[in-house]
Amino acid sequence: MPDRSLRLATGTPPADPGGEAALRSLTSALLDWLPRQRWFAGKGRPLTGLSLVAATEVLPCGAGGTAPGLLHLLVRTGPAAHPEDGGDCYQLLLGVRDVLPPELAPALIARPSSGPLRGRAVYEALGDPRLAGLLLERLRVPGTLGTLRFHRSGGATVPARPRPRPLGAEQSNTSVVFGDAAILKVFRRVEPGIHPELELTSALARHGCAQVPPPLAWFESTAPGPGAQEASGPRTLGVLQRYLPGSRDGWQLALRALEAGEDFTGAARALGRTTARVHAGLAEALPTATLSGARLERTAAG
Repeated sequence: MPDRSLRLATGTPPADPGGEAALRSLTSALLDWLPRQRWFAGKGRPLTGLSLVAATEVLPCGAGGTAPGLLHLLVRTGPAAHPEDGGDCYQLLLGVRDVLPPELAPALIARPSSGPLRGRAVYEALGDPRLAGLLLERLRVPGTLGTLRFHRSGGATVPARPRPRPLGAEQSNTSVVFGDAAILKVFRRVEPGIHPELELTSALARHGCAQVPPPLAWFESTAPGPGAQEASGPRTLGVLQRYLPGSRDGWQLALRALEAGEDFTGAARALGRTTARVHAGLAEALPTATLSGARLERTAAG
């Protein structure tokens, strides 16, 4: 896999213009595609432009052959000429093929008419089992690829080549389940720093809390933000955890029990005990302050 990373930070041009050229050729299609995604946070606000934060060619995207390419992009919403003005940063994983199989047709984003991807099918990569499987394999081997850095928890076993399937009900991220062994949560709107999903599950795991699956592996971006005001440090991009098959949302369990006329008392008590154990674990694992009655009154008054 070639180590090709393209950065656009504080006005410094990247060493290779391929990432910028690819984004320019895709911008029109992405401006239409992004607002229609469930995880897009800017609904109701006009999307006027995109600027490149970083690009990494995870798999070669050159034309020819039957193997798909994989392009990882971090893009910021807002005018490309003024990336320092703010906007949200989104993670895009784009598959690239000469011929798109029929089963992947719903994932198509564009066929650019110009640029380095001209004439090729560019599509949402996490719906492609080959590319989702590649991401899992990459998490098995810690290391760096461009501005992407892959980590594995000490002693954790990352499953080998289980069949991936995306989950369709996510709101703020995209999740892919690998067999019945693991689930990869890919964060779409990313911010500098450690994502709470990784920070909290890691803290609970260190303190032996068995109620929350610990992180098996994760990956992050080391690309700097485009604005001087943006905090430095890595951005968590995705977390792999053990998958719990058959899990159900507690609220949905309660509703189904009520609809069926079943007693939910025992299950409610078990949910309450589990929630209490998790909160007690967080209190032990993280800095904790005890709020007095007077302080609580002042906070409420404020």
